[in-house]
Amino acid sequence: MNEPHTDHPSGDEHEHETGPLAELVTLRDWMRYAVTRFNRAQLFFGHGCADAYDEAAWLLLHTLALPLERLEPFLDACIPGDEREALLEVIERRVEERIPAAYLTGEAWLGSYRFRSDRRAIIPRSFFAELLDEGLSPWIEDPEAVQDALDLCTGSGCLAIVMAHVFPAARIVGTDLSPDALALARENVADYGLEDRIELIRSDVFDALGERRFDLILSNPPYVTTQSMQALPREYLHEPDMALGAGEDGLDVVRRILAQARRHLNPGGILAVEVGHNRHLVEAAFPDLPLIWLPTSGGDGMIFLIQADDLDGFQGS
Repeated sequence: MNEPHTDHPSGDEHEHETGPLAELVTLRDWMRYAVTRFNRAQLFFGHGCADAYDEAAWLLLHTLALPLERLEPFLDACIPGDEREALLEVIERRVEERIPAAYLTGEAWLGSYRFRSDRRAIIPRSFFAELLDEGLSPWIEDPEAVQDALDLCTGSGCLAIVMAHVFPAARIVGTDLSPDALALARENVADYGLEDRIELIRSDVFDALGERRFDLILSNPPYVTTQSMQALPREYLHEPDMALGAGEDGLDVVRRILAQARRHLNPGGILAVEVGHNRHLVEAAFPDLPLIWLPTSGGDGMIFLIQADDLDGFQGS
């Protein structure tokens, strides 16, 4: 007896397809595929993840609305057709367009702090996060004694928000020249309910701050040299140029910060600035300043600290 004819498909909607949508069934399958795609494409990982595995886990778990810290329980879960399409799309965008994962997911992390992230501001990443986790000890003996603190070049507001948690009695100011970055920073500040403690100001370095003074000034300013800007991996080209490039030797903004910081520091105050891999350039430009280089997981040349008294009389170079 012949089976009745039907126009309705049976089984998996992808049963007649080939390739990832048909052949990759479990999350384990998709993890393996994504890691291979990322490695073969020689992606650059410098915006929150260290390698292809971590980035694949982040993108896939986020796309599936699964907890980011729990991959193992879901590895053998079967992925339905519509979710496979979403996974393939995010993998392909990461590979073909070289969009950083933080912009694909709309979020970035500094330690346990989550922030909104999009192209209005540089993706949060800073060695300050690990130093603030220790309260900037021993340079700050009592975190509750910090009354006024400044996050210069705040971008998405991430460091200002971390500072507000680390220094519970402090009034925090975050400044940036970019109106777009400040708009994103306001969203992040609101997410943490810190509008009453964090003031966001549009300012070109210190220009809009008048005579305001602070116990602590932190800055993760633009510091990429002209030569390095020309050689950046494609992932960085999605970020605002003004948040990266800082002239021939990468010190255009750092020079202004050092020249003007003293009149914005309270007695006993400190200035700390992140400069990436430019320690040799900083030391060559400011040989007479007693800069203290702080140890970080990236080495001892990423962040320098200087005390207010050691900037007395310094007019820049």
